[in-house]
This record gives sequence, C-alpha cells and structure tokens, in this order.
Amino acid sequence: MVIVGVSFDTIEDNAAFKENNEFAYELWSDTEKDLALYYGAASSQTQALASRVTRILDAAGELVLEYTVSNPSGHPQQVLEDCQVLFGS
Repeated sequence: MVIVGVSFDTIEDNAAFKENNEFAYELWSDTEKDLALYYGAASSQTQALASRVTRILDAAGELVLEYTVSNPSGHPQQVLEDCQVLFGS
C-alpha cells in the first residue's frame, strides 16, 4: 500500500510541512491542479484551496473508494480500517 498526500502548495512548502508534521508518506505538489480536477478535489483551475477528499485506488489505478472529509480527526483511522478490509493487512 502506498499513501500519498497532495496539495496546491509548492514542492518546497510541502517538504517543510511534511518535515514539521513528521508525515510518514509522500506529499506531492499539484500547483497546476491537474490531480485535483481529475479526482474531484477542485472544480476549476481558479479554486484557491483543494476540497478535502480521499480517493483509494487499487494496484491498477482504478478508483475503489472515495470520501469527502468533513472531520479530519478520525479520518486516517477509518481509511486504514477500510483499506484492511479491501486489500488485507
């Protein structure tokens, strides 16, 4: 399993944010908003902030589960539990 976070921030800003928060996963920059538009985290190139969404893809890159995140506090645990059901441990 590979976990990737994506934001509109620059590579440098994401690197600092990742280090400050000690994230154990990659944080990608989507400054052109291509991924956000494709996966529904933005509705236009002019959207200032990405919507909080999570998309789970299988090994072939096919979408198998999606979330709109309204309360991020318990979200990572829910995603991990759902991934264990879908993909095993």
